[in-house]
This record gives sequence, C-alpha cells and structure tokens, in this order.
Amino acid sequence: MPPVRCLAVLLIAALCAACGDDERALTVTATAYTSSPGETDDTPNIAAWGDTLAPGMKAIAVSRDLLALGLVQGAEVTIEGLDGRYVVLDKMHPRWNQKIDIYMGENVKRARAWGRREVTIRWEGESK
Repeated sequence: MPPVRCLAVLLIAALCAACGDDERALTVTATAYTSSPGETDDTPNIAAWGDTLAPGMKAIAVSRDLLALGLVQGAEVTIEGLDGRYVVLDKMHPRWNQKIDIYMGENVKRARAWGRREVTIRWEGESK
C-alpha cells in the first residue's frame, strides 16, 4: 500500500477509535470563587483532590452529582460565555447539585461581577 494510503488508513482507524466518545452538554448554575481568606479553609490554594490552584489557571469545582457524568478530576470543559477550556480540579460541598464554581484566582471583584448564572457546559464523555 502506498505511504499516503497507509497514513489515510491510520487516520481513519484513529477517528473510528474515538467514535465511542460523544460531546455532552448540560445547563448548570455557575458561580465563582477565589483563594481569598474567608472563602476557603486554611489552605486556600489547595483544591479538594490536592491540586494546587494559582491565579490565571482555568479551573473549576463541580458539584458531586456531576462526578457520575464524567466530570472528574482532570476532565476538561468549555463554559458558555468564556473562552478556552477549564479543568475540573475541585469538588464542592455535597449540598450543591448541578453546579460549577469557576476559579478566579484572588480576584474577588471579578468573582463578584460574575455572580450567579445559568450556563451550558460541554465535555467529552463516553457513550452509553
């Protein structure tokens, strides 16, 4: 088989292997949080799974009900109205459902300006 055809076959095989994944979408309540005193415990830059948060990171916390949907530590999501991809690095108190909290470093003013919004998030998940 000529090299170009081999490359095409490999590319098609790779695409077919990825066919088991689908983009998933969900509308959730989105708030924002910071590493400011008063919003966290005595380790404001350490997330629930032990990841270190730093200003400028695109990170989110998710309500625990979203873990079952594949939004686990390290999952990447896009958030309606925001640029780029955000990484799940934190989880929220069990009292919350269908909610995300967007990390905004130490910028309390920006977090307050975000407020509380309904947004659609999207991520790659396994087909069922």
